[in-house]
Amino acid sequence: MAITAKDVQALRQATGVGMLDAKKALEATDGDMEAATKLLRVQGLASAAKRAERDAGEGAVTAVRDGNVAAIVEMKCETDFVAKSDEFVTLVDEIAARVAAEGEGAVTQFQGQIETMLTTLKENISIGRVYRLEANDGEIVDTYVHQQSGRGVVAVAVVLRGGDAEMAHELCVHIAFAKPQYLTRDDVPQDEVDAERTTIEEISRNEGKPEAALPKIIEGRLNGWFKERVLLEQPYVKDDKQSVETFLKGATLVAYAQVVVGG
Repeated sequence: MAITAKDVQALRQATGVGMLDAKKALEATDGDMEAATKLLRVQGLASAAKRAERDAGEGAVTAVRDGNVAAIVEMKCETDFVAKSDEFVTLVDEIAARVAAEGEGAVTQFQGQIETMLTTLKENISIGRVYRLEANDGEIVDTYVHQQSGRGVVAVAVVLRGGDAEMAHELCVHIAFAKPQYLTRDDVPQDEVDAERTTIEEISRNEGKPEAALPKIIEGRLNGWFKERVLLEQPYVKDDKQSVETFLKGATLVAYAQVVVGG
């Protein structure tokens, strides 16, 4: 069967592959459009298996709020060129909206689209972290996305009890910029605390600190270490004279989620 330029163009539009790849697929399948499409997909998945070993340190993240539910979805890729493309960003938004509406398992519905993108963009692309937070009666949910070059690079969602919408939003902004690792001191794994205490003690001894003063010095430095990574103990970004816990004025942060691209 003769392969026409119109056939090649039709396959390119349907699959997003280059002209040469489309022509080869049609030639290999004797002009059968359906078979050529399937062949390109299979070839793309085979290449994707090899690409899966490559580092996917770039990507885009978004957060959506739907009533009392918030969802965060991250999609990973290899380059910022792909991460900020309209196709990539739009798909992340679609997945997040579906997760908010249906649950975290909804990401599986997009596997076909991701596989097509693997074929057309020729990068290691995959779903990264996915979170879904739901507020109960009397609680507020809010989100914040920090944009860079047209794509989200930091996304935050919180559930707050006892505060208002403005406080929830300000808390989201703080988390996006301060990037806490834990909500409370009790959430920090004990092995991390023990390791840091040992390091601080070694540093303090090497500095020649008096033996009698070591316990107080170690505790002081350990408290500073906690303040860097524990949300409630962090200095509030808009007023570092007060902690986040003080800023909350008795309100309770029920839950939060944060995703930083590449983090």
